[in-house]
Amino acid sequence: MAGVQMSDSDQPLSEINVTPLVDVMLVLLVIFILLAPMFAQALRVDLPKVSAPPSQEPKVVDIELNLAGQMSLNGQLMSTAALQQNLQTRAAAEPTLVVRLNADAQLPYAQVAELMGLVRASGVQRLAFATGKPQTAP
Repeated sequence: MAGVQMSDSDQPLSEINVTPLVDVMLVLLVIFILLAPMFAQALRVDLPKVSAPPSQEPKVVDIELNLAGQMSLNGQLMSTAALQQNLQTRAAAEPTLVVRLNADAQLPYAQVAELMGLVRASGVQRLAFATGKPQTAP
């Protein structure tokens, strides 16, 4: 390697010419500025007419389970069998029925899970849980 001489022209270039990139970006910017008002205008669409009834809000019933293990449906105390029968009747009549479960925070999970199973066995497809706001320390 003693006989080979390196000149400055043999070194790789580490510069990038950004002028063409800037030119392309400016042209795209001008195009978007000119076309933006056209996209902002509303398009007229002739929508089809439908005679279907409007969708209805789902019927919501509240089940409460207190610390003593008593169950109530919309504030009316019921036994387990009566509650299941009532839910079966309502679920058959109202397919979008939603059951909102209010359970005491001190209850064991097993009791709440048992009630959830009862609701599910009654044919209710949607179950919601009612929660309270956490108490802030004074």
